[in-house]
Amino acid sequence: MVLPIYIYGHPVLRKVAEDIPADYPDLQQLIADMWDTLADSEGIGLAAPQIGKSIRVVVIDLDVISDDMPEYKGFRHVYINPHIIEYDDTEAASMEEGCLSLPAIHEKVTRPTRIRVQWLDEELKPHDEWVEGYLTRVMQHEFDHLEGKVFVDRITPLRKQLIKSKLRALTQGRYRCGYKTKGVVK
Repeated sequence: MVLPIYIYGHPVLRKVAEDIPADYPDLQQLIADMWDTLADSEGIGLAAPQIGKSIRVVVIDLDVISDDMPEYKGFRHVYINPHIIEYDDTEAASMEEGCLSLPAIHEKVTRPTRIRVQWLDEELKPHDEWVEGYLTRVMQHEFDHLEGKVFVDRITPLRKQLIKSKLRALTQGRYRCGYKTKGVVK
């Protein structure tokens, strides 16, 4: 089932998400709904807070960019209770990012190019690994949602000031996009 994506300004996007227990009710249905929602919105990643749930679940589909990045052919993964354990700060890269919760806003964000992540997969098997490449950026972006952050929190104060009116428009429900959304309740 396609769920609405919560838009910038909604309080759930600012809450730190909680780890879920192994017996979380209807987890497989939630994951299926997240995949449906991600496909409908034509995104590459979706965190549970973006659908109004303050829990640590993320889906990432990089297969959709595999024409440009063949190394991600068939890459569709679920991350349950993910945590970034360590950042390798020896190298960082700046790249433009966008977000389903901030339609029509794109800004350059600088992030480390290598991180160590722990998570559970869909079968609740634990993983602990260093991640590199474009996946590193996507993970950091999506996992920020689990920490109550959005990508514009990582841009310079000057850039944030320059897009202030766009951010205000989102909080006031003045935006257009081609997928179901839920704005701030007034």
